Amino acid sequence: MDRGVLRRILIDSLQSDTILWDSHFISMEKQNEGWLLYFKNNTTAYADIVIAADGANSKIRHHVTDIKHFYSGIIMLEGNVYDAEKYLPKISAILRGGKIMAFGNEKNILMGQKAHGEVGFYASFKAEENWASKIGLDFSNKTQMLEWFKKKYFEWDNIWQELFENAETPFVPRPINCMPLNQTWETLPNLTMLGDAAHLMPPFAGEGVNMAMLDALELSECLTTDQHNSIKDAISAYEKTMQKRASVIAKDSLENGERMHHKNALDTMTSFFRGHKHD
Repeated sequence: MDRGVLRRILIDSLQSDTILWDSHFISMEKQNEGWLLYFKNNTTAYADIVIAADGANSKIRHHVTDIKHFYSGIIMLEGNVYDAEKYLPKISAILRGGKIMAFGNEKNILMGQKAHGEVGFYASFKAEENWASKIGLDFSNKTQMLEWFKKKYFEWDNIWQELFENAETPFVPRPINCMPLNQTWETLPNLTMLGDAAHLMPPFAGEGVNMAMLDALELSECLTTDQHNSIKDAISAYEKTMQKRASVIAKDSLENGERMHHKNALDTMTSFFRGHKHD
């Protein structure tokens, strides 16, 4: 499902005043038994409990733990094409509103249909973590990026060049990171995390959004049940389950990333999907 569509479904399920818009979070500090939050619009708010759901670059995570992510060895170069049926006629005929995963010679192209006729895609390959700063590319220069793609993916059919010929700029290079598989931290009485803020991982198991929504469900159940003696106990129960579950999926994601960027990826992944065709 397109992320924008899912987001709208979730927002529409809430009471109209549940979300406070125009409140870009900047920082927070302890105040009494809770937290004082600061926002970009020069407002503040006091919270008894804070749940960090602010993604891979969480500004809240450091209040919980100083554990940092590590680089997986893979770069995903992101692009988007609007009005894809018009500008990607050959690829759209294959995509047909779904997803494509193309593998070859340690490189991938991954893409999916989004809402409003948009196609999002990634050119995915192994590289140094600082590849984007060392390669000397202008990610806003479509001609330059097309020439780079032709050289980098020289063995690939020229059908894929449609993507770079018609993508919006700038392209976005994304180093793919992962939190340590064995991460734990001391539970705090009024602060926890979910989603990428808690367990950033590569996207190669396709479980990122699923994990975040399950985190939210399990955390809400822990906080609202009468089985725990305190909020801290409830958070602790959630975190132990979440950390164990996330470790398993992160390991799968890392292993899938290696499979998908191996020289034999096409054969390996074809066999993998054939084995799951009846699941």
